Amino acid sequence: MESLKWSILMNPLVEGKPLSSIKKPVKTKQKMVVRSWSRVQPDPWSLSDGNDPTKPKPKSKNPKNPLSDDDARRIIRGKAHYLSVLRRNQGPRAMTPKWIKRTPKQMLSYLQDDRNGHLYGRHVLAATKAVRAMDGNVNVRLVMSSFVGKLSFRDMCVVLKEQKGWRQVQDFFSWMKLQLSYRPCVIAYTIVLRIYGQVGKIKLAEQTFLEMLEVGCEPDEVACGTMLCTYARWGRHKAMLTFYSAVQDREIVPSTAVFNFMLSSLHKKSFHVKVIDLWKEMMDKGVAPTSFTYTVVISSMVKQVLHEEALKTFYEMKNAGFAPEEVTYSQLISLCTKNRKWDDALALYEDMRCQGIVPSNYTCASLLTLYYKKEDYSKALSLFSEMEKYKIAADEVIYGLLIRIYGKLGLYEDAQKMFEETEQLGLLGDEKTYLTMAQVHLNYKNVERALSVIEVMKSRNIWFSRFAYIVLLQCYVMKEDLGPAEVTFQALSKTGLPDAGSCNDMLNLYIRLDLTDKAKDFIVQIRKDQVYFDEELYKTVMKVYCKEQMLIAAKQLTEEMGKNGSFKDNKFIQTFSMTMHGEDMGNERFEDKLVASSKLDSIAVGMMLNLYLMDGNFSKIEEILKLLLETVGGSSVVSQVVSNFIREGDISKVKILYNQLMKLGCRLEDEVIVSLIGLYGKQQMLKDAQDVFEVVFDSSRPGKLILKSIIDAYAKCGKPEEAYSVYTEATAKGQDLDAVAISILVNTLTNYGKHEESEIVIRKSFQDSLDLDTVAYNTFIKAMLEAGKLHFAASIYECMLSLGVPTTIQTYNTMISVFGRSRKLDKAVEMLNTARSLGCPLDEKAYMNLISYYGKAGKTKEASLLFSEMQEEGINPGKVSYNIMINVYATGGLYQEVEKLFRAMQRDGFSPDSFTYLSLIQAYTKSLKYSEAEETINSMQKQGIHPSCSHFNHLLSAFSKAGLITEAKRVFKELLMAGLSPDLACYRTMLKGYMDYGCVEEGITFFEQVRESTEQDKFILSAAVHLYKYAGTELEAKNISDFMSSLRIPFLKNLEVGLKIKPL
Repeated sequence: MESLKWSILMNPLVEGKPLSSIKKPVKTKQKMVVRSWSRVQPDPWSLSDGNDPTKPKPKSKNPKNPLSDDDARRIIRGKAHYLSVLRRNQGPRAMTPKWIKRTPKQMLSYLQDDRNGHLYGRHVLAATKAVRAMDGNVNVRLVMSSFVGKLSFRDMCVVLKEQKGWRQVQDFFSWMKLQLSYRPCVIAYTIVLRIYGQVGKIKLAEQTFLEMLEVGCEPDEVACGTMLCTYARWGRHKAMLTFYSAVQDREIVPSTAVFNFMLSSLHKKSFHVKVIDLWKEMMDKGVAPTSFTYTVVISSMVKQVLHEEALKTFYEMKNAGFAPEEVTYSQLISLCTKNRKWDDALALYEDMRCQGIVPSNYTCASLLTLYYKKEDYSKALSLFSEMEKYKIAADEVIYGLLIRIYGKLGLYEDAQKMFEETEQLGLLGDEKTYLTMAQVHLNYKNVERALSVIEVMKSRNIWFSRFAYIVLLQCYVMKEDLGPAEVTFQALSKTGLPDAGSCNDMLNLYIRLDLTDKAKDFIVQIRKDQVYFDEELYKTVMKVYCKEQMLIAAKQLTEEMGKNGSFKDNKFIQTFSMTMHGEDMGNERFEDKLVASSKLDSIAVGMMLNLYLMDGNFSKIEEILKLLLETVGGSSVVSQVVSNFIREGDISKVKILYNQLMKLGCRLEDEVIVSLIGLYGKQQMLKDAQDVFEVVFDSSRPGKLILKSIIDAYAKCGKPEEAYSVYTEATAKGQDLDAVAISILVNTLTNYGKHEESEIVIRKSFQDSLDLDTVAYNTFIKAMLEAGKLHFAASIYECMLSLGVPTTIQTYNTMISVFGRSRKLDKAVEMLNTARSLGCPLDEKAYMNLISYYGKAGKTKEASLLFSEMQEEGINPGKVSYNIMINVYATGGLYQEVEKLFRAMQRDGFSPDSFTYLSLIQAYTKSLKYSEAEETINSMQKQGIHPSCSHFNHLLSAFSKAGLITEAKRVFKELLMAGLSPDLACYRTMLKGYMDYGCVEEGITFFEQVRESTEQDKFILSAAVHLYKYAGTELEAKNISDFMSSLRIPFLKNLEVGLKIKPL
């Protein structure tokens, strides 16, 4: 359709006649037909005169010149209508050609050029097509011969611009320069430079630029910018900067786009210093930056760690009205985090969130690092939750940080789960994540799991860095595995000089394994290798030197460390330096006594004193102590030194130092005296503890802590009377002990059966209204429970509640025992329910305490229900709990239930003990299962558990009660054959069986056999009297009766021989 229209349009031109010479067709009058357009409306920018047949235009005052041909008007109108429909079908973003009104002469030229709405004429398009079709073997003159004289300079520039290949540009430009219409112009050269620059023909571009200068064309901003962009595009930064200097000399200022191109190119190659310098020049020249400019420059400033300049540029960017991108915020937040500028980083994050920008995972990683370093772990975890909310995918770095945070929080299981989740997501690939998890395991002393993580990393061929060797060494050191530790240290040494921390780890391992010679050789080696010493490594080395009395080596190392400027103000090293030069101490080191004490390190002083103590140089020790005591605040340092020796538990050195200080008239601080008395008490050196206490007691009024320490020392040494004496003396002088001391005293008195004294202490504490804590009240209740003062124990509990003292599960456990012994099981149950209602976590002991009292009261069903309830609460019974419940069932004779629990106990991995078998025998005998009871005794012997008299006595009692005297005698013989000495209960059981079933002769014989080995038991003696009387031997009966009277042993008259013999 289009070709048809244009063919019609071009017909007159083919005949070679002007439009005015063509005869107009004769018009015949006919009725005008009005067409109705339903979809296409007339185009208001049509080339027609705009007359619409339906809406005639009024007569104009100044009518336009009519076109020479009405048929041309019709064609143009149709073309305009066609383009209108075409634009409408292309959518709202279609480019609308601008239609203009032309004169008849212009219209003639338009039709002759055949532009048909195109930007260029036919000859230009033909020339462009011809040049594009050329290859390297074609002569451009032959190709372009038909265009000679037809192309103006502008047309040639258009053809040049429309080319895409550099060879075509080169050939055409050469032909173009031969044409008459050509004139040297910077525009043409710029076009050529652009094409060469796009394909990287830098040499040709440079030759072209030089040619432009030679022909006298002055390069403008565009030409220079094109060359700069060419250099920037292809990474020729040195040439670019050199050319830029030349451009500056010509006082040409490139555009913002060119500067952006240059900045971007320099930034990609990490020439950040040059980016910043170019930015400053750009600002000096007043070139307006764009958002891209700011983004690149801020990124370079971040890379150069220019914190202040980056933030200043960032705020300039915002003030200029540009919105920073997420990557800019991210880089600045990361920079602030690295520089520990927490507030700046958080302010940037808040600003980013206010702008509605969703942070990337890199930004989140920087913020997590910030929170980790600030130890603000709650915000770190909330940020992770926010990431999940906005569906920000976490990468391996974020997972690694979360593992580290969970480790710091003590959430070991969560850290392990996070590590496993990272592996499941396929993100686990960096050694840092593995090593982070290994370090978490190390923090929890789980060396094996840490080593397993590192082994997995090895198996996956992940590169082993220097840091990996350091962590692996830490694992072996903690495991105290010397061989692998030494191999790992050697591997670490191959990567460079080992760090001070690793050397310190190895040295500590040698010290722990008591490998002193290896430790000394190791020190020699690292000093020979000139390993950098930090303070910790220096301390460890000095510890070895002091222990081995290597004074010369210690002095040499201290002098070397003193020369290091970084340790100029280090207290530890300076203290060693001062204490080693005794001749200078009085003159130089301690001249300024007001500041000397603040420069002393107690650990260093302690090491030096330890060195002289091992050397036996007591004069040097006295000199150091005397000079320290003369210094303001020196006594505090001395106290710290003695306290360090006490913590190490070296009593001999503590005693020497203490005696020296006593000679010099120094009184240690109360905290040190408390520790010293505590050490003596722990080592059962009561005399030394008393000596220290007496010195304090005689010189001044001892404080509460000292009184507590001496009472505790007496308690540990088993001297409750002396502890009570200290209490009475102190209270007599009006001194009050604290709650801890009272608790220790009451507990000690109770443990040694001093219930009366214990009650006195408790009542006086209430009378004096002492401030007692929960532990003290619990101790008081337990003490009165042990003393049998159940009512007083209950009143203490009521007092505790009335004063609002917090209760614990131990309180309720003790009160269950109190009410259980009082046979007030309802109140015991109430205590358990109260503990549950107050949110106290009920433990196994609380349940089993009440269950045991249920069993003693014969309430087997209630005990069984409570035992089941305990298990439903998730509390798994232990061995003691199983034994208690088995005993409850055994007391009730429920042997089947006992057997079930016995098997359950074994399933849970608990081996039955003597008490378990005793309950099992009791259950069988009560159920008259005699053979099972005997089998149980045999079974326990096979298990290596020796039965006691109690085990046999249950069987003896069962046989005796059933009248099976012969079986009872057999079991008694087995008891003797087992190597046991029958106890009083066994004798009573046998004698009672003889009496009840009228075995008089056997009973008398048994009595006479055991008479010498039994105590003066009223039952046995009374039974013997009844047996002798029944046998008619009144004399023997009278003698035993008189013996009992002489010893005031009551006679049991109610006993009867043959009580259980059934009458015939």
